[in-house]
Formats: sequence, C-alpha cells, structure tokens
Amino acid sequence: MLHPQAQALLRLIEDKGVPPTHTLAPPDARAFYRERRTFTQPDPPEVGAVRDLEAQSPAGPIPLRSYRPAGVSAEALLPVLVYYHGGGWVIGDLDTHDVLCRQLCNFSGCAVVAVDYRLAPEHRFPAALDDAVAAARWVRANAATLKVDAARVAVGGDSAGGNLAAAVALVAREQGDLPLSFQLLVYPATDQRRGAPSHTTNGQGYLLTRDSMDYYHDHYIADRSQDLDWRASPLLHADHGNLPPAFVLVAGFDPLRDEGVAYAAKLSAAGTQATLVNFERQIHGFITMGRVIDEANVAVRMCAAELRQALRP
Repeated sequence: MLHPQAQALLRLIEDKGVPPTHTLAPPDARAFYRERRTFTQPDPPEVGAVRDLEAQSPAGPIPLRSYRPAGVSAEALLPVLVYYHGGGWVIGDLDTHDVLCRQLCNFSGCAVVAVDYRLAPEHRFPAALDDAVAAARWVRANAATLKVDAARVAVGGDSAGGNLAAAVALVAREQGDLPLSFQLLVYPATDQRRGAPSHTTNGQGYLLTRDSMDYYHDHYIADRSQDLDWRASPLLHADHGNLPPAFVLVAGFDPLRDEGVAYAAKLSAAGTQATLVNFERQIHGFITMGRVIDEANVAVRMCAAELRQALRP
C-alpha cells in the first residue's frame, strides 16, 4: 500500500488544485518547482562550506555549487560526488536540490559538487549530457584546487539526474579518460521508450504522471529515433560491464520503478556490482520531501552511507 504520508501529500496537492507540470510552460514550471520546494523539503542543514563555481566547457560555462561537510578541515582531501538534479531535463536547478546536496555531504563526509546543466527545450539532447560529462571532467581536473581526491570521484543524481549519472559512467568507460568510483542512481530514467509495465500501473495518480513524462520527453528529445541512443537511454547500451559500482534506489509507486530495477539487473548480469533498494510504499520524487515523508530521511541516509562506504580510502 501507498505510505500514509505519501497519500496525505497527494490528497493535499489535489485539494489545493496544484497544476500538473505538463500544463505549464517550461519557464513557469521551473519557477513553480523552485517556489514550492520549501513546503516538502527540510530546512537546509549547515555545512562546512558552500561555494558557487563555474566549469568551463566547449559550450560555455556551467554553473556549479560545491559543498564541504561540517566539521571537516578546509585543507582535508575529500572524496567527491558530482551530483545532477532531477526535473525531467526541463526543470530543476542548484536551489531545488540544495537541501539534498547538503544532506548527502554531511551524512557521507564527502564533498559534493552540484551541476546546473543546460535545460530543454532551449537545449535539447544531448546538451544536458554534454554538460554533465564536462562538469565531471572539470571537477577531476581541478581536484587539487577543490581539495578533493581525483582518485575517488562518484557521480549521482535523481530521476533525470540519475539518467545523466548513468550515462556519464558509460561515457567515461567508453572514452577512458574519466575514472569513476561509484554511481548513485535515485529512481533513474533509463529508457526513453517509456514502455515498462510501471509506466501503466503507476502512470496516473502518483505525482509523476504519464502526461508529465511525455511533456519532459518531448521537450528533451527532438527526434524519436534518439530514444534508442544509449546516451539518452542507458538501459539500451550493449555492454554494462566494467562500470563503477552502483546503488540504485527506486520507489514502488513510481512510473520509473521498472526502469531502475531493469538497470540494476543489467549491471549485475554484466558483472558490475549493483545494489537495488525499493521503497515500496513511496512515490517518485520522495527523497527530497523529508519535511512531510519520514522515509525520505531514511533514504537520504542510506544513500549517504553507501557513498561513504564506496569512497572510503
């Protein structure tokens, strides 16, 4: 059964007439997402340091935000998570995921660098992935300045950000110039074809709807043939071996559930270490909702613990 706190949130959204994302123009959807986050997100915890930075890339500067955990020396060399926010490649930014990045930073003891990649429809596929790869390369190249360990770099993200993190790991293996130590994949989108059974069973009534998924997809993907490109659909790559160990977290009432499960299975079948955890009573997006959903805080701590363990010296 759906968790009572998730049920209560969905009832409140319905009672207040909150407009579905797919009914809004992208600029309005972005503003609405940014403005309403404080209702469900916990207060931002204090961290040791926060800095806004820019990574240089062939397409121009990419805004970043770096975090260091509380109680850690400014000179300590830390492992680092390069984090890509969710939002269907259309919405979301450094602010919408600021609390989550602070939590992951403090609980894991790792530095976190959040990436404000280009959004669709102004910048369609593969712009977001190009920025994601460029940002990860920049973090590793500037490890000494950032006081992070270039030998302990992880990538992670939620939803569309999980899609980007998985694709970055594949690109890094293919090109051989970006050694990564771990992938943190929170309800990742891994198959742009959107045909898994959970897209039907969970496609209406659980916050992320089929209509919204089509909205995100159609803004991001310009040509349906790109659905088959593994850079857009990491599940469709022919080889999932020799990738960094992965922690894959899914939610039982999420349309993307089966894509995450299938991706973990593909990784394991190819010999890549992969752990799968299903929060069976939860909805898509719950991990940022710790103010109103208690299991979100459990999920964040679980992700941080996996990150700490994977990146230990």
